[in-house]
Amino acid sequence: MEYSKNILETIGNTPLIKLNNITKQIDALVLAKIEYFNPGSSVKDRMALKMVEDAENDGSLVPGGTIVEGTSGNTGMGLALVAIVKGYNLICVSSDKQSKEKLDILKAVGAKVIVCPTNLKPEDPRSYYSTSKRIAKETPNSWFVNQYDNLSNTKAHYESTGPEIWSQTNGKITHFVVGVGTGGTISGVAKFLKEKNPNIKVWGIDTYGSVFKKYHETGVFDEKEIYPYVTEGIGEDILPKNVNFSLIDAFEKVTDQDAAIYTRKLAMEEGIFAGNSGGAAVKGLIQLKKHFNKEDVVVVLLHDSGSRYIRKIYNDKWMKKQGFIID
Repeated sequence: MEYSKNILETIGNTPLIKLNNITKQIDALVLAKIEYFNPGSSVKDRMALKMVEDAENDGSLVPGGTIVEGTSGNTGMGLALVAIVKGYNLICVSSDKQSKEKLDILKAVGAKVIVCPTNLKPEDPRSYYSTSKRIAKETPNSWFVNQYDNLSNTKAHYESTGPEIWSQTNGKITHFVVGVGTGGTISGVAKFLKEKNPNIKVWGIDTYGSVFKKYHETGVFDEKEIYPYVTEGIGEDILPKNVNFSLIDAFEKVTDQDAAIYTRKLAMEEGIFAGNSGGAAVKGLIQLKKHFNKEDVVVVLLHDSGSRYIRKIYNDKWMKKQGFIID
């Protein structure tokens, strides 16, 4: 008989699918790595499992303990699946910017969810960064995941996502494009691919309101780059340890409007029901079209499922309120 012993054994080995319509203007072969085929519907399942396993191995997480993390929702879902199978409690601290679907899903799988205001500096005690750290300190037998600085995040993608992409493309990949948030996906995949072929180009997709692009280009952390934005899952107002800037060839910024519109275009033109950062990644790739030729094999990673964004990106009323579409 062929079966998985538990849901965690189904993480990874996600499909690579050719984009046929939305990228017609690009000469290269463009392949989408569809991460919503993971059981928690996002790429974050990979690093959630790896971080927990590493914490178990080094004694940071003890049997029956409590996992605490600041999460936009996807990491929380991955951690929830791991907590259920392995018998841990889970407290997720999120921001009020996140879609209601993400928070409801976390509650549905047994997580305690605490929501904090969005537009606060990380060091503000009310921010979800600071709140999650405080809760971890106050909770007995707890472990603070810290996905931004926990290098097991990067390691997960070095050990799984990178090798999968290399194998699926028969080593023919020439470019890798992905949205950057915690930095684990881009850094882990980039490290693996560049060890295989140093000529592979890696582009990070950023958003307006985030510090990544300017910091990569100038080495300057410019607080003037920080302002509120709508796009979920990419961009930061901090420099996570998981972002290895030396492995990233360049960053490309995508507007909130373009990210939202191209998320919907993916669904309508390719039948790929992806999340907000997926639209940003595809639009960023299109903006970079001058860098590709017909011999290239470009892989773009789509982080999560559109099911997380039904009341936002896929809702006409919300899109009109943002000024992203008109009647």
